[in-house]
Amino acid sequence: MDGVDCSLSIKSECDAIQRMAAKLSRVRPFQEITFNGAGPAILQAAAQHCRHAACPVAVGIIKAVEVEAGLALPADVTIKLSKSGS
Repeated sequence: MDGVDCSLSIKSECDAIQRMAAKLSRVRPFQEITFNGAGPAILQAAAQHCRHAACPVAVGIIKAVEVEAGLALPADVTIKLSKSGS
């Protein structure tokens, strides 16, 4: 955190995430946690550069920003899926 901005350092082997990261050097945490106004810059960059809608990277970045800004506790986030039998 640097005042009201959060500096980001994103490393990935994925070309799409690398392009997204290039657009996200600094974000404002209060903008990232709401859909009010322009909405999260992280999700805007993900929509522009990451073609896979289910990619969890953008949400992971938002959670990291929340923790760094003191807006959330550092806790693991898990998505569990199972296929129910017919």
